[in-house]
Amino acid sequence: MNILICDPVSPKGIALLQQRPEFKVSVLTRKHSEDELLPLVGEMNALVVRSETKITRRVIEAAPRLKVVGRAGVGVDNVDVEAATQKGIVVMNTPGGNTISTAELTFSMLMSLARKIPQANQSMKAGEWNRKAYQGVELNDKTLGIIGLGRIGTEVARRALAFGMKVLAYDPYISAARAKALQIQVADLDTIYQHSDFITVHIPLTDETKGMLNTATFAKMKKGVRILNCARGGIIKEEDLAPAIQSGQVAGAALDVYETEPPPANFPLRDLPQVIMTPHLGASTTEAQDNVGIEVAEAIIDFLLTGAVRNAVNLPNLDAKTFDLVKPYLNLGEKLGRLLGQLAPKRNERLVVTYGGKATEVPTDPITRSILKGFLKPVAGDDVNYVNATVTAQTIGLVVEETKSNEETDFSEWLHVAAHSDGQSVSAAGTVFSARHYPRIVRINSQPVEIDPKGVLFLMNNKDRPGIVGHLGSLMAKYKVNIASMSLHRNAAGGQALAVLNLDSVPPAELLAELQQDPDITNIRVLQL
Repeated sequence: MNILICDPVSPKGIALLQQRPEFKVSVLTRKHSEDELLPLVGEMNALVVRSETKITRRVIEAAPRLKVVGRAGVGVDNVDVEAATQKGIVVMNTPGGNTISTAELTFSMLMSLARKIPQANQSMKAGEWNRKAYQGVELNDKTLGIIGLGRIGTEVARRALAFGMKVLAYDPYISAARAKALQIQVADLDTIYQHSDFITVHIPLTDETKGMLNTATFAKMKKGVRILNCARGGIIKEEDLAPAIQSGQVAGAALDVYETEPPPANFPLRDLPQVIMTPHLGASTTEAQDNVGIEVAEAIIDFLLTGAVRNAVNLPNLDAKTFDLVKPYLNLGEKLGRLLGQLAPKRNERLVVTYGGKATEVPTDPITRSILKGFLKPVAGDDVNYVNATVTAQTIGLVVEETKSNEETDFSEWLHVAAHSDGQSVSAAGTVFSARHYPRIVRINSQPVEIDPKGVLFLMNNKDRPGIVGHLGSLMAKYKVNIASMSLHRNAAGGQALAVLNLDSVPPAELLAELQQDPDITNIRVLQL
């Protein structure tokens, strides 16, 4: 079997692959463009990348024998996972391999910001002796605001506490009990902005987090705050950070990641002495590189030689026989999770998964992981997968419970998922229809529905009255939004009804605004499955 190492990977990982007589390992010595890769991948069974080489749909289509893509790192932004999945190619990563190295880099940057170490070093190298220019601040008794308390954020918090810092953390998904156990105070963003001497971000880049630190948020911050980003480029709006530093509102910044990497020649922060910059070094330690190199090599060896799947972002960890058994439930589970993740509050204490009918007879762990993968997507974006879903849940203090039920229902096999928060719960249930295993959502908060769980869903509650469905259809037509299917249920004549529509496109805000003017319509939600 042929394996192509596309990016620099730890020699220890490459050696593990080369030691196997079944493998022929080729190593590229420089970065290759998409066009350059196409003629090289035709005979390959496995590709190994870091962050430089992009495995695009064209590359995947040019590799008919490709079985697995291994990413020596956490993110898989440079791999077209959807195209790989469509071709039956497993995409593996190495979750957790760089947690400590990124946390240590963050804290090193924090200390450098506090004591102006890089600037003082540069001054000394230039032959100067200017002690007054590099007066810093102590960390002891200062407040560190952490935005995102996942694996890396938690490790940073532990180091800050050891230095006598007060730690505030914003994470809408972490439970109060989890934060208390870490000796961290949970706070909202405005509190963090107002009281933090240092602010560091450890969150995925999503539509919600892109540009979240900008001119408006800088203005809310304590004057003289210092800001760090060793997470993802784009969370800080770089064009807004420069004037905030120049005005003195922000005393300094330390950046390891950027919106464009490498930053362009006219990058506005490059010439500011208050800014410390490193070239995306979060995982650049010998230990981290050895860890991820060995981890990805071992995962590829196991998969190619035994069919075992681990550290996969598009498949659960299963042998082939077990996968065939649970496959019908995996898609249903992830769709239920994604639905509930958008309906439930951000902070939840428990997620209870109930298996009923024939579903009680299959291995439940991979199905629960698929539910968590969907449910936690708003928390962790594309960073959550089958492998790290349970760890991500533990990190935010979400307790996951599994139960099995012998309750008789209209369905021979079913899943029910309930998210609990502050004494309230939101729930959804689903089943699979026919031998082709079509997934269907059949209940939302105990109300019967029949929903094809894909694409755009529109939900609303309304008073059961004549003409309301026609009104809804007319407005959809007015804004050229096509209805693919509709499910409608009422609790009693003239009572409350739940309408769920599959739409061909996202309805515009103007349509939703018109609907909200009707006093009999409430709880309008638009979800993406």
